[in-house]
Amino acid sequence: MHELSITRSIVAIVTERAGAQKVRRVTLQIGQLSAVLPEAIRFCFDVCCEGTALAGAELRIDQVPGRGRCRECATEFDLPTLVSPCPACGARGPDCVAGEELLIREMELEVA
Repeated sequence: MHELSITRSIVAIVTERAGAQKVRRVTLQIGQLSAVLPEAIRFCFDVCCEGTALAGAELRIDQVPGRGRCRECATEFDLPTLVSPCPACGARGPDCVAGEELLIREMELEVA
């Protein structure tokens, strides 16, 4: 389960940025083609936050749908998998333009 190590890294990054302040909420952006399972991140989040400035923080996850651009005809289209064919010309192997993200989008700190 690589989501555990990803969640640990997220908590470490947010903890470093927050300094001594308590974190109320963390918002992540996870692409549907990123091979990261949002529910697994949710499952690991509370455990990884114990004893840190993130203890008790809310986790929000925004999922980004996959989008591709055909290398042959430049058509942009919804990309449910990385090997989906272009709906316009049928070419395979599109460039992925969205959906592989894994970003810490935002964190909300408590006001002291």
